[in-house]
Amino acid sequence: MAKFTHLHVHSQYSILDGAASISGLINKAKEFSMEALALTDHGNLYGVLDFHNKATKEGIKPLIGSEVYVARDSRFKKDGKNFSGDHLILIAKNAKGYQNLIKLSSLSFEPDSFYRTSRIDKELLFKYSEGLICSSACLGGIVPQYILSNNIQDAEKTVQEYKSVFGDDYYLEIQNHGIEEQAMVKPIIIEIAKKYGVKVIATNDVHYVNANDFDAHKILICLNTGQKLSEYSKMHYTGLEYFKSPQEMLELFNDCPEAITNTQEIVDKVEVYDLNRDPILPIFEIPKSFGRIEEFFEKYPKEKIEQELSEEEIIKKGGYEKIVRTKFEHEYLKHLTSIGAKKRYGEEISKELQERIDFELSTIDNMGFPGYFLIVQDFINYSQEHLDVIVGPGRGSAAGSVVAYCLGITAIDPIKYGLLFERFLNPDRISLPDIDVDFDDEGRARVLEYVQEKYGSSHVAQIITFGAMAAKSAIRDVARVLELPLSESDRLAKLVPDKPGTTLEQAYKEVPELNDALENGSDLVKKTLKFAKELEGSIRNIGTHACGVIIGPDELSKYIPLASATAKDGQTIITQFEGKFVEDVGMIKMDFLGLKTLSIIKDTCVNIQKSHQIHINPREIPLDDKLTYELFQRGDSIGTFQFESDGMRQHMQNLKPDRFEDLIAMNALYRPGPMQYIPNYIARKHKTEKIDYEFPEIMEKYLGETYGITVYQEQVMQLSQAIAGFTKGEADKLRKAMGKKQKSVMSELKEKFLKGSKEKGLDVDLVDKIWHDWEKFAEYAFNKSHSTCYAYIAYQTAWLKAHYPADFMSSVLTHNLSDIKKITYYIEEAQKQKISVLGPDINESEINFAVNKKGEIRFGLAAIKSVGVNAAQEIIKEREENGPYLTPFDFIKRANVNKRCIEALISAGAFDCFTDYHRAQYFQLVKTNNNADESIIERLIRYGNKIKNNENSSQVSLFGDSSEDNYAEPEIPKCEEWTKNQILKQEKESIGFYISGHPLDKFSLEKKLFENTKLYELSESLTPFENKILYFVGMITNSQEKLTKTGKNYGSFVFEDETSSREITLFSKDFINFHKYLIDGLFVLLKATVKKKGWGDENSKDALEFKILQIEELDEVLVKYAKGIKLVMPIENVNNEFVEKVLKAAKKSKGNSLVSFFVIDSEADVEVTLKARKHMVSIPKFLEEIKEYIENRTIYSYDVDVSTM
Repeated sequence: MAKFTHLHVHSQYSILDGAASISGLINKAKEFSMEALALTDHGNLYGVLDFHNKATKEGIKPLIGSEVYVARDSRFKKDGKNFSGDHLILIAKNAKGYQNLIKLSSLSFEPDSFYRTSRIDKELLFKYSEGLICSSACLGGIVPQYILSNNIQDAEKTVQEYKSVFGDDYYLEIQNHGIEEQAMVKPIIIEIAKKYGVKVIATNDVHYVNANDFDAHKILICLNTGQKLSEYSKMHYTGLEYFKSPQEMLELFNDCPEAITNTQEIVDKVEVYDLNRDPILPIFEIPKSFGRIEEFFEKYPKEKIEQELSEEEIIKKGGYEKIVRTKFEHEYLKHLTSIGAKKRYGEEISKELQERIDFELSTIDNMGFPGYFLIVQDFINYSQEHLDVIVGPGRGSAAGSVVAYCLGITAIDPIKYGLLFERFLNPDRISLPDIDVDFDDEGRARVLEYVQEKYGSSHVAQIITFGAMAAKSAIRDVARVLELPLSESDRLAKLVPDKPGTTLEQAYKEVPELNDALENGSDLVKKTLKFAKELEGSIRNIGTHACGVIIGPDELSKYIPLASATAKDGQTIITQFEGKFVEDVGMIKMDFLGLKTLSIIKDTCVNIQKSHQIHINPREIPLDDKLTYELFQRGDSIGTFQFESDGMRQHMQNLKPDRFEDLIAMNALYRPGPMQYIPNYIARKHKTEKIDYEFPEIMEKYLGETYGITVYQEQVMQLSQAIAGFTKGEADKLRKAMGKKQKSVMSELKEKFLKGSKEKGLDVDLVDKIWHDWEKFAEYAFNKSHSTCYAYIAYQTAWLKAHYPADFMSSVLTHNLSDIKKITYYIEEAQKQKISVLGPDINESEINFAVNKKGEIRFGLAAIKSVGVNAAQEIIKEREENGPYLTPFDFIKRANVNKRCIEALISAGAFDCFTDYHRAQYFQLVKTNNNADESIIERLIRYGNKIKNNENSSQVSLFGDSSEDNYAEPEIPKCEEWTKNQILKQEKESIGFYISGHPLDKFSLEKKLFENTKLYELSESLTPFENKILYFVGMITNSQEKLTKTGKNYGSFVFEDETSSREITLFSKDFINFHKYLIDGLFVLLKATVKKKGWGDENSKDALEFKILQIEELDEVLVKYAKGIKLVMPIENVNNEFVEKVLKAAKKSKGNSLVSFFVIDSEADVEVTLKARKHMVSIPKFLEEIKEYIENRTIYSYDVDVSTM
């Protein structure tokens, strides 16, 4: 049988058009014993590297291509008609062709070319045609289009033109998917091919793997076009665009068998070439004052290099010119390191330190990476010195490098903290350096701009990401296409667990209700869930990696295909290969990370400068500060970096850290696995647990700082050298093998470890025990370099909080504004620190949260909805230039803001400083002269506009007075004030959360007596709460009563407390029992538990569920369950006046709870309980009546006795 290869193939990288995975295509090719396969995605090369690697691995010859769009006239023409262009298949014949394909694909995304889709034109195509095989594509190609419009002459001209450029590498393509137009053009294409000596190839426009994938593909197309499935008949897909077998293709084109065999000709033409290459570094411009590269070429002539190195070594190091440039860069790196070493360590460099520096420089030189270090130190130092950017102290293993420390790349002394260079770069094997850098959030973009300016925008790119359809979005997307009602789509999607990474397959097993819908729901529901599962994981869109950046020596499009993506400030250049592939093609990835904590540190320092006129350099903060360690010891580290969780704070209280090394260790230990060793670490620090070493004379040196516990990977590396004589490279190999559980490598190294220790005369049994201990724990051992850097950031935040708590907390609040849970949490923390957090104030607020002269934190204006940064800046600028706003009228006259902004400011409380008026007055309606309604705000705005208009016209009265005097301030009538709940509601709407209180504040006694859990505690896992009785105080919102498909009633509501919210659905008995509470704004006490479902299949019946047991209205809880109240007071406060007033209070607040007095006589050492048996009270009313006695301490305290709910 004739060989056939598919040459027109789309994968899921033809976004929302191709439904085939790369693996699915390759597996199908193997199934049909095909020797080769092409990939030709629409207008991009997103998937080619993944395709190349997987196909090669499976023994399939990969043909790299793309179905490009060619603008009919010119890529510069954008006339609102021809949005993309004519289709054309391009396949790289060789390495040169691949390079030209990359270039064309990159150019197609440039602004001049892109027009809704990536495009090229004939000018570009012919310019970069070398090494490319070209075919006329599907019906969307220019030749079929001319034929369909009966323009045979232009069709023939096009064939001649392409033939003149591509020669025998130009082919005409025929297809047969049962489409009438394909049958029409086929004979004419064959005729033209014969006439001009062009060969014909048969292709199938593959868009999905199997024939039964067609329905799923139709849905994908509808998602792409925004259509419903019911409209699909208008589209040109027939169900035959699947991966056909060679036999099927032969039968389909039995009238033109050469079209089948010609595909093999293309396969034979394509050379085998490697897409992967050695690392390519950008060239760092070394100052002329240091030297010139030409001098180094003179110093190291080619003959000298050939004498020093073998031909193989020269090739391995990148050739003669690369070797000389590396030597030049090495000398300059050595020079900078020497300068930096003197700054860091003083003029006298010890012998040991110099040896360490020389070792590192030699390793960097041998690996060919001096230029990399020069590039990184340049943008880090420039960003700090010129861009006002705060840079983290280091990240990951790079902090183990003394050279990096001397260059200013890191801020942690690796000698002082025992950090290892070989953990970063293993001298025994060449591996790419990986220096990730943290910048403050706002500064990251400025650093990226600097890099683009320095190396050229075409030399720098960010890295693409592919957004795949997740479980919930797959349900919603498919439901929209299938026209499933939105309410039902929303219900089904919400049944999928929120746990990240949950697949529909898992969800169907874990959620019985969802599985029931899949198996027993309506036909439309079942169809929706079936196709959602099939399409889950399909690529839906592209994005930009949060931190990945690559820099090349020249235009990146020579090495990697580029695209563009939408960014905040326009379009940004991105790679077409995702991060895990860019290094394979020689690109060195650098991670520019934006770290919110650095923004918090930076803004805290700005706040301190403004409030206290003190300049703080975070890198100069002393690491032995008593106040800072006391903060950690109290567990007072909320808001600090990585030390604010409840568990960590509890451990810190037990540990009582008093040195920086304790913070490093806790940062490493506080994670799953090693967390079990924290109690041992604490006990050993406090000498309540003995420390034993197998070989004290060797091991104490390395394990002493962690009290004999192997906490860090570096300790394993150091001990392997000390015990068994491992080299630095072998030690790193051991570290890696243990972490990744590489059994074969471990077995090999164990033998070496035992042998080496035996040669040192060490006890074999004890050595074997050490090895087994490492096997158990070393996989948990953490990177000390990374832990040290992040412990340093944690310490900086703690120091700022300890010394400038208000300034620190205001910065923390500013940078968590979008997270309501965290804002509430941090406001509570500020209040615990005795720092008031006040609402916005037109005369005191800054852009963001800021500290006022009294040391209180004031809410920022820019965070108020409908105000924003520009209006806030305008308000503040006017205030700073011309003084505070004296009245609402003064504000209206001076500030240029719109009605919505003013309404939001008033609702948020920013006008409360004008004490003659309250919020409700501004919103009341009054009559105009035309008897129409207008609000006082609208009247104020008209007043302000008149004055501004007169000012603009520069009119002055006959008497020389300003025209402003001619306008009286409008009257603001009095009216009833908003209730507390109305005020809070307006705050929530304008700010996003409650700031002057919370609707639940009035139930503080109920919370104290009944509540034992906050909702946020359930957010991570239900497991800790299994079989426990939980009580929550909260309010009901978004309540709904609905009908199931079978006509049964059910309900849902959102239960909300101060910390979080949770959606709850009521079915069956629960609905019957609790539906009366489905009232928005109702305050309730909710009793619940967490238990196993106990029903469903084997995979789901043990899943935990949140189960409501009882609901009570909060207004009735004390009446129902409070048995009595006991007032605690000293005997000297009991007098006739007090008794008379308490008696009067009891009569005014009659209820069903007993009152008793616990009277204390300190002098006589007597305590007596007296019961008022005649008077039963309503506790809330009674407490209100005796409020003054509690506040003035006549009554010391009170206790309420409640019965179990």
